[in-house]
Amino acid sequence: MDKFKEIRPYHDHEVRPVLDRLVTNPEFLSSIASFYAPRVSHLLPSVMRLIARKKLKGQVTSVHDVASMQDVIAGYMYKMIEGTTTSLTHSGLEQLDSERSYLFLSNHRDITMDPAFVNYMLYRAGNRTVQIATGDNLLKKPFVSDLMRLNKSFIVQRSLKGRELLQGLTLLSEYMHHCIEQGSHVWIAQREGRAKDGVDKTEAALLKMLAMYQRKQPLSESLQKLHIVPVSISYEYDACDVLKAEELHAIEATGSFTKNEKSDIQSIVAGMTGFKGAVHVAFGREMQYESDNSDVIAASIDSQILVNYKLRDSNYIAFELLQEKGLLPEIAVGLDIGSPEIQRESRDFFSNRLRQVDPKLHRHYLLSYANPVISRIRDQSLA
Repeated sequence: MDKFKEIRPYHDHEVRPVLDRLVTNPEFLSSIASFYAPRVSHLLPSVMRLIARKKLKGQVTSVHDVASMQDVIAGYMYKMIEGTTTSLTHSGLEQLDSERSYLFLSNHRDITMDPAFVNYMLYRAGNRTVQIATGDNLLKKPFVSDLMRLNKSFIVQRSLKGRELLQGLTLLSEYMHHCIEQGSHVWIAQREGRAKDGVDKTEAALLKMLAMYQRKQPLSESLQKLHIVPVSISYEYDACDVLKAEELHAIEATGSFTKNEKSDIQSIVAGMTGFKGAVHVAFGREMQYESDNSDVIAASIDSQILVNYKLRDSNYIAFELLQEKGLLPEIAVGLDIGSPEIQRESRDFFSNRLRQVDPKLHRHYLLSYANPVISRIRDQSLA
């Protein structure tokens, strides 16, 4: 019996039937057409669905299993990288044992691009790609669920309640242990939801969830079996920086922010198509444990993520601007960040971007870039 059937990615024999279903799905075809040609799709929806269907069928005609699906996705990734980044680099891959499966636990800045960049780095280096933990809040449309599961995503059932939630989280924990035991890598974010303020912190509750399947064992013993490797993903420019600042400003001003049906899709599209500048993916060292305290373990993971995070001119410029305006948070006042050499071109580019942002959003916008500097310096001072 396939106990993981409702949450796992699609298997090889399921890929072709799912693709055949997708290329005849009117809602999916309309979404694709609207993404590439919104005005024409509005005027000629039927025609654009037919065009989208023909193009998609041609692109996936040779896809018959998970590996060939990943090859198609890699092609899309290459085009996206060429169009939205100035460089894509990585570090730490040489520290990984090619015979071992890892759970890559990363900071979380972008809904789809975080795991996509980790996957692409592994793929280009000839390593196995990851299975990706994806919250069911992003899978409100059946075709979105199909797309994610075609790309080796498994589902985190956040919408469950009460006893069903406990059972769902236990099954999720069991599935991740199963993946590692069976030779598959896993990617999961260090927290639920993106770090919209630029503060990367691992949720202790996440570590407890990872161990739920073997909760009778000490926490460190259960986590050790997952071979956790912290990963730091740093973007010179966050393609969703304004969207995040708008949300944080709304929460500060009114106490809440209400997402609409299109909020997550808007963030996904912005993350994929928006300018990112230089991107770096840093693979840390496999975790070793000296405590069963989840808070202590979380802090140790955070230290790796912070020390491996690649700070850019954009981070230091934002810190300087907040300092000049007297808007630094209290914990950052008096911090010594040294004297980083900042390129004139970087200052001009950052200033041009900032001028296009509503002034009421400036503090949150700047903090999202400055907080990695603040977090790094504070962590080093506490070490």
